[in-house]
Amino acid sequence: MHFRRSIRACLLAGWMLGATGAGARDHDDVRIAPRRPVHTYSIVARDPATGELGVAVQSHWFSVGSVVPWAEAGVGAVATQSFVDPSYGKLGLDLMRAGRGAPDALAGLLAADPGRDVRQVAMIDSQGRVVAHTGAKDIPAAGHHVGSNYSVQANLMLSDQVWPAMAKAFEQARGDLAERMLAALDAAQAVGGDIRGRQSSAIIVVSGKPSGKAWEDRIFDLRVEDSPEPLVELRRLVKLQRAYNHMNAGDLAVEHKDAEGGLREYAAAEALAPGSAEMIYWHAVALVNMKRIDESLPLFRRVFALDPAWRTLTPRLPRAGLLPDDKKLIDRIVKEQGVR
Repeated sequence: MHFRRSIRACLLAGWMLGATGAGARDHDDVRIAPRRPVHTYSIVARDPATGELGVAVQSHWFSVGSVVPWAEAGVGAVATQSFVDPSYGKLGLDLMRAGRGAPDALAGLLAADPGRDVRQVAMIDSQGRVVAHTGAKDIPAAGHHVGSNYSVQANLMLSDQVWPAMAKAFEQARGDLAERMLAALDAAQAVGGDIRGRQSSAIIVVSGKPSGKAWEDRIFDLRVEDSPEPLVELRRLVKLQRAYNHMNAGDLAVEHKDAEGGLREYAAAEALAPGSAEMIYWHAVALVNMKRIDESLPLFRRVFALDPAWRTLTPRLPRAGLLPDDKKLIDRIVKEQGVR
């Protein structure tokens, strides 16, 4: 448990800018797992326009998303890989939350780690300060490239073209942070990627303005645990998450009495996931609650055609306050014949 003792020494030396507050919490709970050879390629990045922070990764290792990517809104993002020590993620965020820049945080953690030569770690903080480390004993091809507001890193790759390809793709890509990071992962795979193949992938993107509610700050938090095409599946999940983000925004707009704004968000969600009965159904329910019954009925018909169980569900919603307690109205809805 050498690493844990070293971090405690850092705390005693004042690393955490005073041992009170969120930055110094829970260090006694850190547990160092045996080294796991999570050889992979990844990107940590910040969008300077929005302040969003993110990590994206792919590996020939099961459930890479459970150990490599770490991010916290208003704090930073970390990718810890090669013979991975997951505590770099937690402790790196703790140090950055306490006010340390990413380069300073990583330098301290590496100094405390006798296994630094087999680690590969990248960190970026909320100010865009970014740093990476590739250990001298990481399995080649291994290396990293640090650019403006991002770092790409890889080890056990087919060739040393992987991280330059990632950097170029990220810099040239358009779209939001998630889209640009996915472009970097695709570029890595296009030039050979992991010499062993592929198995899992993950992406985390957190908002630029922390709300104080971590669960609300995660724009994307997606993992593909085991797949022959993890990047293809990750892109599918990102698209679906975008749709649900629009649904959530629609619900919020309706809650704030912005009916037209809500309908625009629901329409955007359905455009991204046109076959989703879930999205169509709750759009229809929202229309009923706006007293736009005639507009809702064609949507109910589409949903009932996709799955009759939604018809069974509908009479149960008034008890939960999600539809008006009006038997005549509910009967009218459930009698709609499903038409695709």
